[in-house]
Amino acid sequence: MINKTSTFIQHIVDTMKSVLPTNSNHIVLHEPEFSGNEWKYVKECIDTRWVSSVGKFVDSFEEKLVEFTRAKYAIAVVNGTSALHVCLKLVGVEQNDEVLVPTLTFVATANAVSYCGAIPHFVDSTETTLGLDPEKLGQYLGEISEIRAEGCFNKTTGRRIKAVVPMHTFGHPVDLDPLLELCNQYGLELVEDAAESLGSYYKGRHTGNLGKVSALSFNGNKIVTTGGGGAILTNNLQLAKLAKHLTTTARVQHKWSLSHDMIGFNYRMPNINAALGCAQLEQLPRFIENKRKLAEKYCKAFYNIKGIRFFSEPEFAKSNYWLNVLLLDRKFEIKRDEILEATHRHGIMTRPAWSLIHELNLYKGCPMMDDLSVAKDLERRLINIPSSAVLGGLHE
Repeated sequence: MINKTSTFIQHIVDTMKSVLPTNSNHIVLHEPEFSGNEWKYVKECIDTRWVSSVGKFVDSFEEKLVEFTRAKYAIAVVNGTSALHVCLKLVGVEQNDEVLVPTLTFVATANAVSYCGAIPHFVDSTETTLGLDPEKLGQYLGEISEIRAEGCFNKTTGRRIKAVVPMHTFGHPVDLDPLLELCNQYGLELVEDAAESLGSYYKGRHTGNLGKVSALSFNGNKIVTTGGGGAILTNNLQLAKLAKHLTTTARVQHKWSLSHDMIGFNYRMPNINAALGCAQLEQLPRFIENKRKLAEKYCKAFYNIKGIRFFSEPEFAKSNYWLNVLLLDRKFEIKRDEILEATHRHGIMTRPAWSLIHELNLYKGCPMMDDLSVAKDLERRLINIPSSAVLGGLHE
């Protein structure tokens, strides 16, 4: 059995090596590519001294996001977590509300809920998308909630359930239509955590367009980076105006007076970061093309290997394949860490999924589904593998 296991692990390492470049001793999980106008635009910011939260590149970056995503409005902010925080404020999440979030997500999804003084309510995922399971959520809401004039309430805690936040895991869109039906049925607000899904489409529409508001991230490891940054997308003019006001410390516009009419946030994206983002967005179609080519290479390479499979986009979606995913068969899940160790020894960076949020000490005691079995199962079997866009353009 030891020899068979060793052979299995070595086969995985060799398969990854067949896809990845042979002239590198260390291949990271995801790194940015700067091969366009990045230096030119950033240098212009420095030369003109327009480096902070006002400048032409902020406006241009927002315009380019609107053009690409087809959302009507985009508001650039300092990171994806701040974007999600403001999204929740915009839809009326208040202190002691509950917000439904997947337990299989990055901690920022739950943290943004906590910033509002609200309580994350953890739900399960589906292996079809790696994201929130609408069918299971519907059954769950039927059991634990009641509709009152003031909204949807948790019968056990007595708290209002205000919103649901699907996260498009590793760039793969959640099945949103049935989730929208649930939101309409139970009076919930849909806020898309689209942090990882720039360039992903659900039934032909870019992610972030079905919820009332959505959040993007442009962290250094995302498909497009501004160093650190995020954006709020919406198709609602009033929400767009409020989002810009809130993220600009709620300052009342005046030539010189410094007056504020709400508790706002100093969340606007600096011009120098937006300059980097503008150059990145100019290359986004090529980044997506190369990432999809890389995913195709992985899919073919792992197709005939028993015991593990490459995760492919849901049939209703076109994914950006932000982070590529391998899923071990259950009989091999105990070998996950050995595979991680082996790939790292060979200079190939891999990692497991995030720790499930409901298992973190800071979120123990929050409400959750009794059955989170799929998320637990995925967490044990999932391995992320190198996914940089540049890797998809090699060997051509």
